[in-house]
Amino acid sequence: MTNRFQVTDRFADGAQYVGGRLRAGTSDQEHSVIDPATGESVYTYRLASTADVDEAVAAAKAAFPGWAGATPGERSDALHRLAGVLADWAQDIAEVESLQCGKPLKLTTEFDVPGTIDNTAFFAGAARHLQGQSAAEYTGDHTSYIRREPIGVVGSIAPWNYPLQMAAWKILPAIAAGNTIVLKPAELTPLTSLMFAQAAKEAGIPDGVINIVSGSGRTVGEHLVGHPDVVMTSFTGSTPVGKRVAEVATATVKRLHLELGGKAPFLVFDDADLEAAAQGAVAASLINSGQDCTAATRAYVQRPLFDAFVARVAELMESVRVGDPFAPGTDLGPLVSHRHRDSVAGFVERARGYATVVTGGEAPGGELKNGAYYRPTLIIGAAQDSEVVQSEIFGPVLVALPFDGDDEGIRLANDTPYGLAASAWSRDVYRANRATREIKAGCVWVNDHIPIISEMPHGGTKASGYGKDMSTYSFEEYTQVKHVMFDNTAVAAKDWHRTIFGDR
Repeated sequence: MTNRFQVTDRFADGAQYVGGRLRAGTSDQEHSVIDPATGESVYTYRLASTADVDEAVAAAKAAFPGWAGATPGERSDALHRLAGVLADWAQDIAEVESLQCGKPLKLTTEFDVPGTIDNTAFFAGAARHLQGQSAAEYTGDHTSYIRREPIGVVGSIAPWNYPLQMAAWKILPAIAAGNTIVLKPAELTPLTSLMFAQAAKEAGIPDGVINIVSGSGRTVGEHLVGHPDVVMTSFTGSTPVGKRVAEVATATVKRLHLELGGKAPFLVFDDADLEAAAQGAVAASLINSGQDCTAATRAYVQRPLFDAFVARVAELMESVRVGDPFAPGTDLGPLVSHRHRDSVAGFVERARGYATVVTGGEAPGGELKNGAYYRPTLIIGAAQDSEVVQSEIFGPVLVALPFDGDDEGIRLANDTPYGLAASAWSRDVYRANRATREIKAGCVWVNDHIPIISEMPHGGTKASGYGKDMSTYSFEEYTQVKHVMFDNTAVAAKDWHRTIFGDR
């Protein structure tokens, strides 16, 4: 294994970031960040307690009036500076992300970190465009206009699969709109969230605007979501946990944004470019070792192309280089933990009882035996109602199923509880356009699968949740729309008063 980035000194003061400084948590529990490529601990920290959450929320509440009162230009300038700091720190951030997640370094240096810098730059510009509807006289006697105002302290929870990007997706629209935030990253992967907060301080964003509490979901997460001074929660994670977050948030009448699980269909019509579809399926199913809620998981292939598609995907999967995330040439790193690797393996082992594993379906041995690795896996022969087709596996596993007519293909694509992302592959614009209309998902790609851009929203429907990350649509989550109405008549006794008292 290659040398790893040393994080102990960087976070010597602890893994909580409250009021502009790192400090240790005050719970009686310690947690280790594990390098999933080796199974070794790279950093041990004390978890946050509910008292740490209270302090972080208090810091965010104290910082809110000043940050909300800053001009859009001032907030924009600060975010532009933050993008610059992140760019300066890009290599270190990428290495820490690879270390705590097991992502190949080429993924963190070419996707996670540049995407986060771009998202920061986007919201720097978007901060100047918090616009409402133009003023108008809708009654004839009054002028109405819309104000978009920050809502207060946001308490958000980010997942472990994209710790840096998900931290940015939660933090950036919230603070661009003038809010302050307390973020709880996954306790498995808190390090780049902390680096993001440190970069914000370096960029001159005031203390207390961004706070990080690293602790357990059951204790710290629930306390944050239920805190009376937190006015909104944004959560990204599994659907079952999202339901619990909704229960806690509803009890205190909070605004809620949920980005939950997915089981994305990859719909290949018989006129598709077969090579493009096969290449796309491998890339879209294996990104981040399949630990992506938009990853292609169900390939529905029209019967004339099915056998050739399966053969080509298997061939491409077998060429994927599984190895050390820091080694040149590695395509696929480990999953985030041995526990999660075993969960993915469990799905595949159970599927052997009713389906066929074409390739993969095992953890590699040799020099990779201590890591949480799992080979790229292709399964065929599963029924539509089987576990591997209906449940979120969240690993490098693609299930391929044939279909006949277009109606059947679209019906099967919609036949899970989820609705986050999908793709359709066809040379026929009318066929593809029908698929984009009728597939129930927050994003439908045509002849590609996975690319995201800062300017466009990300979010789902059905059991995949509601609300949007990224784009100016995200401001719908983080601003309060206020109607302001001015009387223009200067008349004391108005005509409408007679409906309440007196005569005309």
